[in-house]
Amino acid sequence: MMLDATQKYVQSLTAERLFGWHAALFPTGRSGMRKITVGAWRPAEAGPMQVVSGPMGREQVHFEAPSADRLEHEMSVFLDWFGASNGIDPVLKAGVAHFWFVTIHPFEDGNGRIGRAIADMALARAEGTAERFYSMSAQIEAERKQYYLHLEQSQRGGMGITSWLEWFLGCLGRAVAGAETELAGILRKAKIWERINAEPVNDRQRKIINLLLDGFEGKLSSSKYAKLAKCSEDTALRDIKILIERGILTQDEGGGRSTSYHLVGDQNS
Repeated sequence: MMLDATQKYVQSLTAERLFGWHAALFPTGRSGMRKITVGAWRPAEAGPMQVVSGPMGREQVHFEAPSADRLEHEMSVFLDWFGASNGIDPVLKAGVAHFWFVTIHPFEDGNGRIGRAIADMALARAEGTAERFYSMSAQIEAERKQYYLHLEQSQRGGMGITSWLEWFLGCLGRAVAGAETELAGILRKAKIWERINAEPVNDRQRKIINLLLDGFEGKLSSSKYAKLAKCSEDTALRDIKILIERGILTQDEGGGRSTSYHLVGDQNS
C-alpha cells in the first residue's frame, strides 16, 4: 500500500484505489477475530464509528464520524479536492488531507494506516519525487500518543485545524531530521567497511564490528567478544590483536582484566 502510494504518486487517488489498499490490509476479511466489510465503505449495519473512552455504561464519546449514508458524498468531495490544483501549499495539503480522511473514517478499520499513506502520497507530490528518505507514516506511528491527542482536540474544537497543522509540520520536521541522522549513520558504516574490506575480515570479526557500528552498549572486552562471537577467549584475543594491527580497533586506557577496545575513530565510545 505504501509503495503504491509513494511510487505511483502521480496517479489519481480514487475510491477504487482506496478499496484496493483496504483489501491489501485485510486479505482475510477480518480485523483480528472480527469479520469486517473489506474493499468498500463501511455499511450502516456496522453502526456509528465512535471514539469512546471510559467504563462500560459510562462511556464518553469523544468523536463520531459521519453516518454510512453520507460516505459516498463525503468521499466524493474529498477525492475531488485531493486531485484538484487548489492553490494550497502542498505540504499543508498533506496535513489537511490526512485529517479530513480520518475524520470521515470511511472504512470499518484501517483508516489511520490509509490516512498515513495518503499523507505520504501528498508529500511525494509536494516534492515531485518517488524517492523516499523519510516516512511520515512511521513518524506518526512513533508519536501516536501525541497524534491521537492533537487529532481529537482538533476534531472537537470547531472548524479550525491550525493546531493540528502545527503538530503535523513539527512531526514532519522530526521525520526528516531522523532520516538525516539515520543516513549519516549508514554513510559512516559504508565508509568504514570500504576501508576494512580492502583486506576482508573473518565472520567473527565482521559480527563484532557490526555490533560496534550499531551502538554496542558498554565496553568491548575479550570475554564479551568470546561470548558474542561464540568462540574461546584465546581465539577472541587473536581476532582482536589482528584488528588492532590493522588499525580497526584500538585499546582503551587501562589494562589487566579491565582491558577494553573500541573502533578507531569512533566518537561514540
